[in-house]
Amino acid sequence: MKFIFSPGDKKVYRKRVNESDLATFHGETLHPVYSTFALARDFEWSSRLFFLEMKEEDEEGVGTFLTITHHSPAKVGEEVVVTATVESIRGNELICMIEAVCGARMIATGKTGQKMFKKDRLKDLFA
Repeated sequence: MKFIFSPGDKKVYRKRVNESDLATFHGETLHPVYSTFALARDFEWSSRLFFLEMKEEDEEGVGTFLTITHHSPAKVGEEVVVTATVESIRGNELICMIEAVCGARMIATGKTGQKMFKKDRLKDLFA
C-alpha cells in the first residue's frame, strides 16, 4: 500500500441524479429524489478514489463501515458533488469524512472506512 495521502486530503466525485438513483423498492418509487442507498454507493466510491491510487497491483480495498445522515433532497437532473476527506490512515485502514452538496444545499454527511488487503487473502476469505 502506498502511503501518498495525509489527513485533510480530498477527492471529489460529481454525480448527476438520474432515475436509477431514486428511492425505489421492489419496483415502486417512493420518492422522486436521490435515495440514501444511492448516496451510500457514491460515498463509498468517493473514498475509494484514494485507494485506486494507493493500492499495489496485488492489493484491493474492502469497505468496513459507512454512516450517512441525509439532510436534504436532490432531484433528478441535479448535480451532487461528493467530497471525501481523509480523516486518518492507520496501518491498512483509511477513514474518510464525506459531504454531499447540491449547489449551496448540504445533501448528506457521513463517514466511510476501508481496509487494504492482499488479493490472495481476500480470495481465500471469499471462497
